[in-house]
Amino acid sequence: MRNELLYRDDHLAIEYNSIGDWIYVNWRGYQNYDTVVNGCQKMLEVMKTHACYRILNDNSQVEGQWSAAAKWVAEFWFPALREAGLKWFVWVYSPSILSRLSADKTLKLAERPDYIQVFDDIDLAKDWLRSKI
Repeated sequence: MRNELLYRDDHLAIEYNSIGDWIYVNWRGYQNYDTVVNGCQKMLEVMKTHACYRILNDNSQVEGQWSAAAKWVAEFWFPALREAGLKWFVWVYSPSILSRLSADKTLKLAERPDYIQVFDDIDLAKDWLRSKI
């Protein structure tokens, strides 16, 4: 069964996986402060609208650094997700070292809460998320 496409723009696609009951977010290309903030706000909106509180955040197609948004993500967006009911946030790293460093900066600023898990491999990320029903 295919995922249901909920939103798409030039920087990301947001889908609902009904079998796993999670929101799948596929980020693509180069990101900056504005694309990260806009995409994250859309993710929060979709999570609330669909009452689905598990997110698989796939950065495997992200290029370059986006660390300008790290503080906003850590200090505003993650708390907003939790307040809205987020249970699990599974993050798949990009193979781009600069993108990975941006993600690590975000996690450090957020003090890596236990509801966030990071993986290098999407299949491992999916397996882990499936175990958290």
